[in-house]
Order: sequence, then C-alpha cells, then structure tokens
Amino acid sequence: MNQFHILTRSLSILYLLTINGIFISVFSANNDINKSAYSYTESMVDFPNPERGFYRYSIAISDNYITLTPEELRSFREENVVPGADYGVISTLVFRYFVMSCFIGEELSQAYLDSIRVDFKAARLGGVKLIPRFVYTTTANRGDCGSWICPPYGDAPKEIVLRHIEQLKPFFQEYSDVIAVLQKGFIGTWGEQYYTDYFGDASTYNGQGKLYNKNWSDRNVVLTALLDALPESRMIQVRYPQQKQRFLFGYEAPTNSPALDESEAYSGSNASRIGLYNDCFLSSYSDVGTYSDYGNDLTELRIDTTNLKPYLAKDSKYTVTGGETCRDNWSPFNKCDGRAVHEFERMHFSYLNAHYNNTAVNNHWVSGGCMDEIKRRLGYRFVLRNAQFDNSVIAGEFLNLSMEIDNVGFAAPFNPRSVELLMRSVDDGTVYSFQLMADPRFWFAGTHQIQERLLIPDDMPSGSYEILLSLPDPAEPLKNNPDFSIRLANENLWEAETGFNKLYHLCHVN
Repeated sequence: MNQFHILTRSLSILYLLTINGIFISVFSANNDINKSAYSYTESMVDFPNPERGFYRYSIAISDNYITLTPEELRSFREENVVPGADYGVISTLVFRYFVMSCFIGEELSQAYLDSIRVDFKAARLGGVKLIPRFVYTTTANRGDCGSWICPPYGDAPKEIVLRHIEQLKPFFQEYSDVIAVLQKGFIGTWGEQYYTDYFGDASTYNGQGKLYNKNWSDRNVVLTALLDALPESRMIQVRYPQQKQRFLFGYEAPTNSPALDESEAYSGSNASRIGLYNDCFLSSYSDVGTYSDYGNDLTELRIDTTNLKPYLAKDSKYTVTGGETCRDNWSPFNKCDGRAVHEFERMHFSYLNAHYNNTAVNNHWVSGGCMDEIKRRLGYRFVLRNAQFDNSVIAGEFLNLSMEIDNVGFAAPFNPRSVELLMRSVDDGTVYSFQLMADPRFWFAGTHQIQERLLIPDDMPSGSYEILLSLPDPAEPLKNNPDFSIRLANENLWEAETGFNKLYHLCHVN
C-alpha cells in the first residue's frame, strides 16, 4: 500500500510518496494548486535497452549456414557470462557476420537469401537488433610470404560486390527495423577494408603501402551502393574516419576536413548517415591504423591522430560509433585509471563487442572497477530527474507539462525514436497517445528540458487518467513491442508488459 508523508515547506505542500520503498517527492508547483511537480530516483541497475550496450557475436558461413533462433536471441536479453570473460552482459544487439565465401564469383543463391530472411525474422521475435557485416572471408591466409597474412586474401571484385548489394537491397529495406546499423564490410579480410585483392592493398609488407585515387573511387562506389540500398533512416559504418572524408570531399580531402555538425545531423544526407566501427579501440595511440591518412596518388600513408581523433570526436556526436578492443599494447591508457572511460565518452560509443578482446583488455575493466559503469553507460541512459504536470484539464484545451531528463550515457540514440505522453483511463484502461516534439537523438550527454502543451481532444471522456511516458520504436513491426521501447533509468517506473514508463501522476479531464 502506498504511504503518504505530508510536510509543509514555505507555501508549497510537499508529499513524500513511497512506492515499493522508493520515495517520490510531490509538491504543488509555484503555489499553483492545479500543478504538481515530482522528483524521481535514479536506478543504478543494468537492464536491456534497444540499440546500445555490449553486443553478442555470431557468424553465418555460406557453406554451413546455421540460422539464428528467437529463443537464442531472447536469452541474450538476460545476463550471460561471455566465454573467456570475467563478466556477464545483457544484450539487445547481436553482431552478425554473413560470410559469403561460396559466392566470390557468382550471385547469391535463393537458399542463402532465404537463410538471411530467417535471421532477420528471428531478431524481431527475439527482441534484439542486428549489426550485420557482409564479408567474403574471415580467414588470414598464412602462405609463405613471410608475413602473418598473405595474399590472395579471398575477397571479391567490385562487380560481384555491387551485384550482391543489389540482391540484398530488398532485405535491407524490408527488415531495416531490426538493423541497428549496417557495417560496410564486403572489402578485405574480415570486411575491414585493408587486406584486399581488388580495392588496393595498403599493407606495407605485401601490398602497395597506401591507397591510390582509383582505390578510393572503387571503395566510394561500394559505399554509394550501400547508402542507396538502405532506407534513409539507417546509417552505415565505415572502418576508418578518412573513408568518410574521402567519400564526402574527394580523394585529396585532408584529415582536417570538417566534421558533421548539428544543423545537418539526422537530415538524411550522406554525411549524416555515415558512422564508424573501430575494431581496435584502445589498442594503440592510433588504434592500429584507425586514425591514419591512407594517401592518394600524390601523398603517402601516415598516422594522423592530431586531426583524425578530434574529427571523430566531433562527428561521432551525431552518428553511430562502436566496435571492439583487440590488444593490450596501449596499457595503461586503456585501463580504468588510464583513459578508457574518457575515450568512450569522447568518441560517443554506443556499443562494444562482449567477446573480443576479453582476455587482453575487457577483463581488466572488471579488476579495475569500471566495468559496471561501462556496461551502464554504453550508448544512451536516460534518467528522469523531475516533472511537472497540470492536475486537471478541460477537454478541448491544453495540458501543460515539463520534464528534466539527464542522459548519463556516452552517446545519444542514433536511430529515429518516438516520444509520447500517454494518458491511460483509470476507469477502463483506454490509452490516449500524444506525440511530443522532442527528438531523443538530440538528447546528448547532459541535461535536457522538455516543455510542451498538448491539446486534449474535445471528445475525450471525463475522468481520471494516469500519465505515462513512452519511447517506442517508430517502425511499424516494432512500435507495439515493449522489447524495443526505451526504459528510463529510474526506480519503479518501468512497466515491462507495456513498455511504458509510469510517472505516478493522475490528471483529471473535465
């Protein structure tokens, strides 16, 4: 049973409402008896939220394709200890390698495409989203070249790549709701755009040691095809910041080319749709070539952290960044008492591989004491601090509301997201939804004030209504599925069966 403790403070009446042991303060706002204001308690619990956090790894090889199942994917939403890790993770993201080794010289088969469809459907039913990367090889050929990896590397020529993207386009369009972000892939071993037989081998031991204008042209053609294949609402990640610069500004674009700014963010332009996957995060000062200038016809390959790190720090505020750690060479800077959390913040990381590299880097965050913070803060984490609502409203007139929300995560959401105020009838449970103007993609780290006036329908029945906040996925297949709604990081607000956040205010409609 709820308990009320009434105190008098100046001219305002303060209630300490105890709900399941959690105190929520309630007081008349600005001495206005028609307004109530609330403050809410932050939760420090890790819980599943869409499109953020540690992802689970999976791989589908074309000649032995094992499809995903909804049951397996749903199990990732509960805390699981990852093999080789000293920690457990709750995951709503699943990285999926699609290895097309059987199709290097031919079209994708219908059987292969059917298997991909099974995976996408399983994601919908399993309550997760996929991070797909389509590649032709994940094997480092040893050979006798004297290096740890030797050509031929095993990827496909541009004509085949473009044909495969054309075949995959209908799937990208139909199942974009469960594609969190598409990684560029296709080029090179592991799809990392480096060790490639057809797009310019920039390696210094066996390759040409840089990229030429023709290589940039071919790579840009592939990126153009992928941007066209995905709906405008979805982003594509490239492996190196300079790939975005050379795509947008030409083959001779300098490393100090301008980053995306807020005026163009989420506009649907190419610049607003290209993010980054860093597969050697916190592994060296340059993250093993992530922050490199790969040259052109006139210049040579060189590391340039001076320009490329600040570039990504600015650009990633409005695009999606994620990846994995790969080695411990940058110790102690990649430790809790080094730069780890700072780099997550600076580069606005939304997700990280839960599996790699556990033994070299990730496990150290457990022993160092910052793993719990990293798990909570990857991506967004919204804390409702306080809110104020009218106590009553006349049908056909405006309901006033204000809320203060803190994003204590490393990044904002990167895909479209609805914000709805709900009024649920105490009498019969009917829910009335009001779309707010707020866009959570602009709820960057820090505090955000929301003030709106909502027009109550003329025919809304008289009675008392619960006030709730909902942040559903706007995609039609997912919008009524609570697995894909955002949960606020507050105590006792989440309604798991509906995906609504209860605000514990009753408003009477006259």
